[in-house]
Amino acid sequence: MSYLKIGKENSGTIDLYYEDHGEGKPVVLIHGWPLSGASWEKQVSALLEAGYRVITYDRRGFGNSGRPAIGYDCDTLAEDLSKLILHLDLHDVTLVGFSMGGVEVARYAGNYGTERLRKAVFISSITPFLLKGPDNPGGVDGTVFESIKKALSADRPAFLTGFFQNFFNADVLQGKKISEEVIRMCWNIGSGASPAGTLECVSTWLADFRNDLKQLDVPVLVIHGDADRILPIAATGKRIAGYISGSTFVEVKDAPHGLCWTHADEVNRELLKFIE
Repeated sequence: MSYLKIGKENSGTIDLYYEDHGEGKPVVLIHGWPLSGASWEKQVSALLEAGYRVITYDRRGFGNSGRPAIGYDCDTLAEDLSKLILHLDLHDVTLVGFSMGGVEVARYAGNYGTERLRKAVFISSITPFLLKGPDNPGGVDGTVFESIKKALSADRPAFLTGFFQNFFNADVLQGKKISEEVIRMCWNIGSGASPAGTLECVSTWLADFRNDLKQLDVPVLVIHGDADRILPIAATGKRIAGYISGSTFVEVKDAPHGLCWTHADEVNRELLKFIE
């Protein structure tokens, strides 16, 4: 097990857990909320078999990483990613962000540029800008996020049960594209995350990534399911291309938010085709 010290909180250190496997051009996989690097199981095996060096890490507060009560803003999360890239001295790297993982991909490009990047991938991503406002009429009303915070504060495990049902469209796909055991595994990972981190990350979803996306001058792939109930494709995936010239957009038919599990073959095929 590998850890990178990324900061301190009072008397304790904040450590980032990561795994670094294989050889070849590096691919960094950045997980969604409230999961961990373990959620990339289907993609890690496919990338290793194709001859890539695959790095996964657990965002601070999640998985095996440190559980501070601070540092869940976009800039700090992007800085954590930058510290990992510098620690491993990665060049020519492909960043792949799933859901909230798009936060780190976009803000990394906005804050640190693309000198070390080869390509970038957004899967079921939270970008470009979720919060509804005068200049973003297609966004989501702020009351939705306040209700999520209230539900997490009242009964976080119960909220996560309903969340993962919609994450995988379990009423339609369970027993066909997803098993009860995988849903339970994800709930176990999510419920084991830092309560403070789980709650604080909700505010991070409201950040504006439109200018960050414009800094991506490397090839970009966007993959999104047309049945995504968590981050509907019209408000997220379909809008990303408007901020990145020449990006490639792939819409996966009948795929839910958690398509890296339910539609792993389609995701892996598009991912490998793009990064090759």
